[in-house]
Amino acid sequence: MRDNDGHQFGRLPATESDREVEGRPTREAVVDFWQDRYGIPTATWDDYSFWERGSGKIWAFHGEVPSPARIQGLGMSVLRTDHEHWKPTTNAAQRFGGLATDCVIHLDDPEATAFLAGHDQDIDRWEGDWGYLVVTHDIGVEPEPIGTGLYLYGELRSQIPKGRQRDL
Repeated sequence: MRDNDGHQFGRLPATESDREVEGRPTREAVVDFWQDRYGIPTATWDDYSFWERGSGKIWAFHGEVPSPARIQGLGMSVLRTDHEHWKPTTNAAQRFGGLATDCVIHLDDPEATAFLAGHDQDIDRWEGDWGYLVVTHDIGVEPEPIGTGLYLYGELRSQIPKGRQRDL
């Protein structure tokens, strides 16, 4: 087994039997996560390759490059797998969250404003599983994904990165 090199991107193996870096998630596990948790169809990821840079930082790239790749950026960060519960990034929620059918919470205007400003808030109407949710808000006439929230004990915790928080 090789070690994970945080200075380069390594392609995720297709399955566990293809794994060369201990602990590295598989493409199969990542695609299954999005399907099982959020209902995002597995076909969504057909044209994407998945890469890890550093421990547990997963990126999706629409295209192909040789592995390993010694570059600073490759596609979009989509998932953090370095904790007990995998966490979708804000970028992934905004880009792919519109396809989610599960673990989605919709916020009204005041709630969305507080969420985008980085505030945690009591929201007791969620009846699904605790954990990371895709957060949506009406933009125009349609609900659009605005980020990832962590729902625990009746509280929605904003996961909007500090540099992207906005007071509206």
